[in-house]
Amino acid sequence: MSISPFVAPFDSLPNSLPIFPLPDAIVMPGSELPLNIFEPRYLNMINDALGSHRMIGMIQPDAEVEGGVYRTGCAGRITQYRETGDGRIEMVLGGVCRFDVVEELATIRGYRLVQPDWSRYAGDYDDYSHRLVDYHERLIKMLADYFDAKGFEADLETLKRLPVVRLIDSLTMLLPFDGREKQMLLETVDAEQRLQSFIALIDGDFTIPDSATRH
Repeated sequence: MSISPFVAPFDSLPNSLPIFPLPDAIVMPGSELPLNIFEPRYLNMINDALGSHRMIGMIQPDAEVEGGVYRTGCAGRITQYRETGDGRIEMVLGGVCRFDVVEELATIRGYRLVQPDWSRYAGDYDDYSHRLVDYHERLIKMLADYFDAKGFEADLETLKRLPVVRLIDSLTMLLPFDGREKQMLLETVDAEQRLQSFIALIDGDFTIPDSATRH
């Protein structure tokens, strides 16, 4: 992805991170997630983040563990922020880098903090704009068929302008995959494997030949 000049370098990412556990909601690097914040503890979290590194970790709750969360989430930076007259915060979170949870730290002002391990996802800072270009046209055709079959409206002209990795990461957030499917895509480190898994969810007959995964 193209790194914004406002985003911290990879080696300066924070050693502790507030988390926002939200079912079926993820953010991917380079993508944007609009959020509506109204719970007091999360209002505290956003205000504290705005006073420091402006980053929070989106992570899904683990339904099989009471109070638990999945091992992997993605940190985003608050890029837009608006206070409403009824006490809410409307904001946009720009995805920066995925992380693995090392351990959960003490709760602060009602919200949870974790120690993140960023090391597996250093590649989130790479520029993927020229990767997998040979599959762009075919992917768009598959998406057009998928949207038509599902009865979804989509701006295909806008989608055509997105690089493949940005396209699949954005649609991972937006398409009606269930929480486990989204989590599987989120945790897939390699972009080529993530493309293959994404396509398997919308058309199980498509596989990427090994010889075509490096560009």
